[in-house]
Amino acid sequence: MTTVTYQPTAIAPHVLARLRERDDAGAVSCPFVYDMGGAPLRCCLRRSRTGERISLVSYAPLRRWAAEVGVDPGAYDEVGPVFIHTGQCTAPNAAYGHPFAETGALRVIRRYSGEGRIMGGAIVRLPIDPGQAQDAVNRALHAAFTDPEVALAHVRAVEYGCFQYEVRRP
Repeated sequence: MTTVTYQPTAIAPHVLARLRERDDAGAVSCPFVYDMGGAPLRCCLRRSRTGERISLVSYAPLRRWAAEVGVDPGAYDEVGPVFIHTGQCTAPNAAYGHPFAETGALRVIRRYSGEGRIMGGAIVRLPIDPGQAQDAVNRALHAAFTDPEVALAHVRAVEYGCFQYEVRRP
């Protein structure tokens, strides 16, 4: 196995501040109290807890990255729903490894070039053992970054296609 640990990246605080006002589709945020818990929060990369105040907003992760590095994502720019806390929250805990690594779940690792063009992807079924699930994600990311043209990868849930988090070249 690789010795490199790939760091999941949550949505940046300055981006969250804007998304809490108006999302990437132009809609005004509509906060609510989530009574069930378990929503995958992209602000702190953990599951929501019962009773937390959250919002479901539209987010364009590749668009945001492309603007930061000065490229045009072209047709690969897409907007999708993500859950975030309504107010500020704590930063992700790096000690927890890859978030949302539910055992048995399917993930896709989508690779992008430094010009913001998609370079393919790989589907990963996470093993039942939680430690092995973390290793499986890390191995898939290692494989993605063996191509020197890959600048970043998006980890997504296969079932809904939802953006989970971003990983940049280490």
